[in-house]
Amino acid sequence: MTQTMRAAVLEGPQRFSVTRVPVPAPGPGEVLIRLEGCGVCASNVEPWQGQPWSTWPGAPGGMGHEAWGRIAALGEGVKGLSVGDRVTALTERSYADYDVAPADRVVALPGGLDGMPAPGEPVACAFNIFARSDIRPGQTVVIVGIGFLGAILTRLAADAGARVIAVSRRAETLELARRMGAAETIPMDDHWRIIEDVRGLTQGRMAERVIECVGRQWPLDLAGELVAEGGRLVIAGYHQDGPRQVNMQMWNWKGIDIASAHERDPAVRMAGLRAAVEALASGRLDLGPLLTGPYALDDLDEALAATRDKPGSFVKAWVAL
Repeated sequence: MTQTMRAAVLEGPQRFSVTRVPVPAPGPGEVLIRLEGCGVCASNVEPWQGQPWSTWPGAPGGMGHEAWGRIAALGEGVKGLSVGDRVTALTERSYADYDVAPADRVVALPGGLDGMPAPGEPVACAFNIFARSDIRPGQTVVIVGIGFLGAILTRLAADAGARVIAVSRRAETLELARRMGAAETIPMDDHWRIIEDVRGLTQGRMAERVIECVGRQWPLDLAGELVAEGGRLVIAGYHQDGPRQVNMQMWNWKGIDIASAHERDPAVRMAGLRAAVEALASGRLDLGPLLTGPYALDDLDEALAATRDKPGSFVKAWVAL
Protein backbone atom coordinates (compact mmCIF):
# COMPACT_ATOMS: atom_id res chain seq x y z
CA MET A 1 0.00 0.00 0.00
CA THR A 2 1.36 3.38 -0.96
CA GLN A 3 1.53 6.36 1.39
CA THR A 4 -0.38 8.67 -0.96
CA MET A 5 -3.54 8.31 -3.01
CA ARG A 6 -5.56 10.09 -5.66
CA ALA A 7 -8.47 12.18 -4.41
CA ALA A 8 -10.92 14.44 -6.24
CA VAL A 9 -11.20 17.99 -4.87
CA LEU A 10 -14.00 20.37 -5.82
CA GLU A 11 -12.02 23.52 -6.66
CA GLY A 12 -14.98 25.66 -7.71
CA PRO A 13 -18.26 25.53 -9.66
CA GLN A 14 -18.19 22.57 -12.05
CA ARG A 15 -14.48 22.05 -11.55
CA PHE A 16 -12.96 19.00 -9.90
CA SER A 17 -9.24 18.40 -9.83
CA VAL A 18 -7.48 15.15 -8.93
CA THR A 19 -4.58 15.51 -6.54
CA ARG A 20 -2.45 13.27 -4.37
CA VAL A 21 -2.96 13.30 -0.61
CA PRO A 22 -1.87 11.02 2.24
CA VAL A 23 -3.74 7.76 2.62
CA PRO A 24 -5.86 8.10 5.80
CA ALA A 25 -5.08 5.85 8.72
CA PRO A 26 -7.93 3.98 10.40
CA GLY A 27 -8.46 4.98 14.01
CA PRO A 28 -9.81 2.76 16.76
CA GLY A 29 -12.97 1.00 15.62
CA GLU A 30 -12.40 1.99 11.98
CA VAL A 31 -11.38 0.22 8.79
CA LEU A 32 -9.45 1.48 5.79
CA ILE A 33 -11.08 0.52 2.49
CA ARG A 34 -9.24 0.31 -0.82
CA LEU A 35 -12.09 1.52 -2.96
CA GLU A 36 -13.18 -0.16 -6.17
CA GLY A 37 -15.89 2.32 -7.03
CA CYS A 38 -18.28 4.98 -5.83
CA GLY A 39 -21.72 5.89 -7.09
CA VAL A 40 -22.47 9.48 -8.08
CA CYS A 41 -25.41 10.79 -6.08
CA ALA A 42 -27.83 13.37 -7.48
CA SER A 43 -27.35 15.27 -4.22
CA ASN A 44 -23.86 16.14 -5.51
CA VAL A 45 -25.22 18.20 -8.40
CA GLU A 46 -26.14 21.43 -6.59
CA PRO A 47 -22.86 21.68 -4.62
CA TRP A 48 -20.94 20.91 -7.81
CA GLN A 49 -22.82 23.62 -9.72
CA GLY A 50 -22.06 26.09 -6.94
CA GLN A 51 -24.65 27.06 -4.36
CA PRO A 52 -24.50 30.64 -3.06
CA TRP A 53 -23.40 29.33 0.34
CA SER A 54 -20.70 27.02 -1.04
CA THR A 55 -17.03 27.42 -0.14
CA TRP A 56 -14.00 26.02 -1.93
CA PRO A 57 -11.90 23.99 -2.09
CA GLY A 58 -13.80 20.99 -0.79
CA ALA A 59 -12.35 18.14 1.23
CA PRO A 60 -10.30 15.57 -0.71
CA GLY A 61 -12.70 12.84 -1.82
CA GLY A 62 -15.58 14.91 -0.48
CA MET A 63 -19.22 14.23 -1.50
CA GLY A 64 -18.43 10.62 -2.43
CA HIS A 65 -20.56 8.45 -0.15
CA GLU A 66 -21.71 5.43 -2.19
CA ALA A 67 -18.58 3.33 -1.94
CA TRP A 68 -17.49 -0.27 -2.07
CA GLY A 69 -14.11 -1.99 -2.08
CA ARG A 70 -11.82 -4.23 -0.03
CA ILE A 71 -10.57 -3.70 3.50
CA ALA A 72 -6.90 -2.72 3.43
CA ALA A 73 -6.27 -2.22 7.15
CA LEU A 74 -8.04 -2.55 10.48
CA GLY A 75 -8.01 -0.06 13.31
CA GLU A 76 -7.51 -1.08 16.90
CA GLY A 77 -10.34 -3.14 18.37
CA VAL A 78 -12.11 -4.06 15.13
CA LYS A 79 -13.69 -7.52 15.31
CA GLY A 80 -15.58 -9.60 12.74
CA LEU A 81 -13.87 -8.08 9.70
CA SER A 82 -10.60 -9.02 8.00
CA VAL A 83 -8.14 -7.45 5.61
CA GLY A 84 -9.22 -8.45 2.09
CA ASP A 85 -12.96 -8.59 2.86
CA ARG A 86 -15.02 -7.03 0.09
CA VAL A 87 -17.48 -4.56 1.61
CA THR A 88 -19.86 -1.73 1.03
CA ALA A 89 -20.06 1.02 3.60
CA LEU A 90 -21.45 4.34 4.74
CA THR A 91 -18.53 6.64 3.93
CA GLU A 92 -18.01 10.36 3.42
CA ARG A 93 -14.93 10.99 1.23
CA SER A 94 -14.95 8.24 -1.34
CA TYR A 95 -14.09 10.08 -4.54
CA ALA A 96 -10.61 8.75 -3.80
CA ASP A 97 -8.56 5.58 -3.83
CA TYR A 98 -9.07 4.95 -0.10
CA ASP A 99 -11.53 5.97 2.59
CA VAL A 100 -12.03 5.12 6.24
CA ALA A 101 -15.31 4.04 7.78
CA PRO A 102 -16.42 3.02 11.26
CA ALA A 103 -16.47 -0.75 11.40
CA ASP A 104 -20.11 -0.68 12.45
CA ARG A 105 -20.97 1.17 9.20
CA VAL A 106 -19.60 -1.63 7.00
CA VAL A 107 -21.40 -4.64 5.49
CA ALA A 108 -19.53 -7.54 3.92
CA LEU A 109 -20.42 -8.39 0.33
CA PRO A 110 -21.00 -12.08 -0.45
CA GLY A 111 -18.83 -13.80 -3.03
CA GLY A 112 -21.68 -13.94 -5.52
CA LEU A 113 -21.26 -10.20 -6.04
CA ASP A 114 -17.54 -10.38 -6.83
CA GLY A 115 -16.64 -8.26 -9.83
CA MET A 116 -19.97 -6.41 -9.78
CA PRO A 117 -20.43 -2.74 -8.86
CA ALA A 118 -22.03 -2.63 -5.42
CA PRO A 119 -23.05 0.88 -4.32
CA GLY A 120 -24.97 -0.24 -1.25
CA GLU A 121 -25.77 3.17 0.21
CA PRO A 122 -28.23 4.40 -2.46
CA VAL A 123 -29.99 1.03 -2.48
CA ALA A 124 -30.21 1.28 1.31
CA CYS A 125 -31.87 4.70 0.86
CA ALA A 126 -34.50 3.08 -1.35
CA PHE A 127 -35.23 0.37 1.23
CA ASN A 128 -35.55 2.93 4.03
CA ILE A 129 -37.83 5.12 1.92
CA PHE A 130 -39.94 2.08 1.12
CA ALA A 131 -40.23 1.29 4.83
CA ARG A 132 -41.37 4.84 5.59
CA SER A 133 -43.95 4.61 2.79
CA ASP A 134 -45.97 1.87 4.51
CA ILE A 135 -47.11 0.41 1.18
CA ARG A 136 -49.73 -2.33 1.38
CA PRO A 137 -51.15 -4.81 -1.14
CA GLY A 138 -53.88 -3.37 -3.32
CA GLN A 139 -52.89 0.25 -2.89
CA THR A 140 -52.20 2.60 -5.77
CA VAL A 141 -48.74 4.12 -5.54
CA VAL A 142 -47.64 7.01 -7.75
CA ILE A 143 -43.89 7.49 -8.07
CA VAL A 144 -42.96 10.94 -9.38
CA GLY A 145 -39.53 10.80 -10.99
CA ILE A 146 -37.99 7.59 -12.28
CA GLY A 147 -34.25 7.51 -11.89
CA PHE A 148 -32.16 5.08 -9.86
CA LEU A 149 -34.21 5.64 -6.71
CA GLY A 150 -37.62 5.74 -8.40
CA ALA A 151 -36.87 2.60 -10.41
CA ILE A 152 -35.95 0.59 -7.31
CA LEU A 153 -38.99 1.89 -5.44
CA THR A 154 -41.14 0.84 -8.38
CA ARG A 155 -39.83 -2.71 -8.05
CA LEU A 156 -40.27 -2.79 -4.28
CA ALA A 157 -43.81 -1.40 -4.42
CA ALA A 158 -44.87 -3.74 -7.22
CA ASP A 159 -43.38 -6.70 -5.35
CA ALA A 160 -45.42 -5.65 -2.30
CA GLY A 161 -48.65 -6.03 -4.30
CA ALA A 162 -49.28 -2.35 -5.05
CA ARG A 163 -50.38 -0.95 -8.37
CA VAL A 164 -47.64 1.46 -9.42
CA ILE A 165 -48.18 4.48 -11.64
CA ALA A 166 -44.83 5.92 -12.74
CA VAL A 167 -44.52 9.58 -13.75
CA SER A 168 -41.31 10.59 -15.48
CA ARG A 169 -39.94 13.06 -17.97
CA ARG A 170 -38.11 10.72 -20.37
CA ALA A 171 -39.47 7.94 -22.56
CA GLU A 172 -36.43 5.83 -21.61
CA THR A 173 -37.19 5.97 -17.91
CA LEU A 174 -40.89 5.30 -18.44
CA GLU A 175 -39.86 2.12 -20.24
CA LEU A 176 -37.51 1.31 -17.36
CA ALA A 177 -40.40 1.75 -14.92
CA ARG A 178 -42.48 -0.73 -16.90
CA ARG A 179 -39.62 -3.24 -16.74
CA MET A 180 -39.44 -2.69 -12.99
CA GLY A 181 -43.13 -3.48 -12.57
CA ALA A 182 -45.11 -0.27 -13.14
CA ALA A 183 -48.67 -1.00 -14.21
CA GLU A 184 -49.13 2.45 -15.78
CA THR A 185 -46.79 5.20 -16.95
CA ILE A 186 -47.48 8.91 -17.51
CA PRO A 187 -45.17 11.41 -19.22
CA MET A 188 -44.20 14.23 -16.89
CA ASP A 189 -44.93 17.15 -19.15
CA ASP A 190 -48.20 18.84 -18.15
CA HIS A 191 -49.28 19.46 -14.55
CA TRP A 192 -53.04 19.39 -14.98
CA ARG A 193 -53.10 16.58 -17.53
CA ILE A 194 -51.10 14.36 -15.17
CA ILE A 195 -53.59 15.05 -12.39
CA GLU A 196 -56.49 14.15 -14.66
CA ASP A 197 -54.72 11.02 -15.88
CA VAL A 198 -54.24 9.80 -12.32
CA ARG A 199 -57.81 10.76 -11.47
CA GLY A 200 -59.02 8.65 -14.39
CA LEU A 201 -56.80 5.68 -13.52
CA THR A 202 -58.06 5.69 -9.92
CA GLN A 203 -61.75 6.38 -10.62
CA GLY A 204 -61.40 9.72 -8.91
CA ARG A 205 -59.87 8.43 -5.66
CA MET A 206 -56.25 9.44 -6.41
CA ALA A 207 -53.36 7.48 -4.88
CA GLU A 208 -53.03 6.17 -1.35
CA ARG A 209 -49.28 6.67 -1.55
CA VAL A 210 -47.26 9.16 -3.60
CA ILE A 211 -43.45 9.15 -3.53
CA GLU A 212 -41.72 12.27 -4.85
CA CYS A 213 -38.21 11.41 -6.08
CA VAL A 214 -37.11 14.52 -7.97
CA GLY A 215 -36.17 17.19 -5.43
CA ARG A 216 -37.69 20.17 -7.26
CA GLN A 217 -40.60 22.49 -6.50
CA TRP A 218 -42.90 21.49 -9.35
CA PRO A 219 -42.74 17.72 -8.77
CA LEU A 220 -43.44 18.36 -5.08
CA ASP A 221 -46.47 20.49 -6.00
CA LEU A 222 -47.63 17.77 -8.38
CA ALA A 223 -47.14 15.00 -5.82
CA GLY A 224 -49.34 16.81 -3.31
CA GLU A 225 -52.15 16.99 -5.85
CA LEU A 226 -51.96 13.24 -6.54
CA VAL A 227 -52.36 12.02 -2.95
CA ALA A 228 -55.77 10.68 -1.96
CA GLU A 229 -57.59 11.98 1.10
CA GLY A 230 -56.04 10.32 4.13
CA GLY A 231 -53.09 9.11 2.06
CA ARG A 232 -49.38 9.56 2.53
CA LEU A 233 -46.95 11.82 0.67
CA VAL A 234 -43.39 10.54 0.91
CA ILE A 235 -40.70 13.08 0.09
CA ALA A 236 -37.69 11.15 -1.18
CA GLY A 237 -36.28 13.83 -3.49
CA TYR A 238 -33.33 15.71 -2.04
CA HIS A 239 -34.45 19.35 -1.81
CA GLN A 240 -31.27 21.37 -1.31
CA ASP A 241 -31.45 24.42 -3.58
CA GLY A 242 -33.42 26.62 -1.18
CA PRO A 243 -36.72 26.80 0.74
CA ARG A 244 -39.95 25.29 -0.58
CA GLN A 245 -43.50 26.54 -0.57
CA VAL A 246 -46.27 23.98 -0.21
CA ASN A 247 -50.05 24.13 -0.48
CA MET A 248 -50.69 23.55 3.20
CA GLN A 249 -54.40 24.33 2.73
CA MET A 250 -54.73 21.36 0.40
CA TRP A 251 -52.49 19.07 2.46
CA ASN A 252 -54.40 19.95 5.60
CA TRP A 253 -57.84 19.60 4.02
CA LYS A 254 -56.95 16.16 2.64
CA GLY A 255 -55.66 15.03 6.03
CA ILE A 256 -52.57 13.45 4.50
CA ASP A 257 -49.48 12.14 6.28
CA ILE A 258 -46.14 13.63 5.25
CA ALA A 259 -42.98 11.54 5.51
CA SER A 260 -39.63 13.19 4.83
CA ALA A 261 -37.80 9.97 4.17
CA HIS A 262 -34.14 10.88 4.62
CA GLU A 263 -32.92 8.76 7.50
CA ARG A 264 -30.19 10.02 9.80
CA ASP A 265 -30.31 7.41 12.57
CA PRO A 266 -27.22 5.22 12.01
CA ALA A 267 -29.05 2.09 13.14
CA VAL A 268 -31.83 2.67 10.60
CA ARG A 269 -29.35 3.42 7.84
CA MET A 270 -27.44 0.22 8.60
CA ALA A 271 -30.64 -1.83 8.59
CA GLY A 272 -31.28 -0.46 5.11
CA LEU A 273 -27.72 -1.27 4.02
CA ARG A 274 -28.03 -4.87 5.20
CA ALA A 275 -31.37 -5.20 3.38
CA ALA A 276 -29.78 -3.74 0.25
CA VAL A 277 -26.91 -6.26 0.26
CA GLU A 278 -29.34 -9.12 0.85
CA ALA A 279 -31.50 -8.00 -2.10
CA LEU A 280 -28.48 -7.73 -4.40
CA ALA A 281 -27.05 -11.08 -3.28
CA SER A 282 -30.36 -12.89 -3.73
CA GLY A 283 -30.93 -11.46 -7.20
CA ARG A 284 -34.09 -9.68 -6.09
CA LEU A 285 -32.50 -6.50 -7.44
CA ASP A 286 -30.24 -6.29 -10.47
CA LEU A 287 -28.36 -3.01 -10.67
CA GLY A 288 -27.03 -3.73 -14.16
CA PRO A 289 -29.73 -1.77 -16.03
CA LEU A 290 -29.50 1.10 -13.53
CA LEU A 291 -25.77 1.88 -13.58
CA THR A 292 -24.35 4.09 -16.31
CA GLY A 293 -20.61 4.16 -16.68
CA PRO A 294 -18.06 3.64 -15.40
CA TYR A 295 -16.39 7.04 -15.37
CA ALA A 296 -12.75 7.62 -14.49
CA LEU A 297 -11.99 9.73 -11.42
CA ASP A 298 -10.47 12.33 -13.78
CA ASP A 299 -13.88 12.53 -15.51
CA LEU A 300 -15.92 13.29 -12.39
CA ASP A 301 -17.08 16.62 -13.85
CA GLU A 302 -18.43 14.71 -16.84
CA ALA A 303 -20.21 12.25 -14.54
CA LEU A 304 -21.83 15.14 -12.62
CA ALA A 305 -22.92 16.84 -15.85
CA ALA A 306 -24.57 13.61 -16.99
CA THR A 307 -26.23 13.25 -13.58
CA ARG A 308 -27.65 16.76 -14.01
CA ASP A 309 -28.67 16.48 -17.69
CA LYS A 310 -29.64 12.77 -17.84
CA PRO A 311 -28.99 12.22 -21.55
CA GLY A 312 -30.73 9.36 -23.35
CA SER A 313 -31.05 6.24 -21.21
CA PHE A 314 -28.79 7.54 -18.43
CA VAL A 315 -29.82 6.40 -14.94
CA LYS A 316 -26.90 6.59 -12.49
CA ALA A 317 -23.20 7.30 -12.96
CA TRP A 318 -20.48 5.54 -11.03
CA VAL A 319 -16.75 6.09 -10.76
CA ALA A 320 -14.28 3.21 -11.09
CA LEU A 321 -11.31 3.56 -8.74
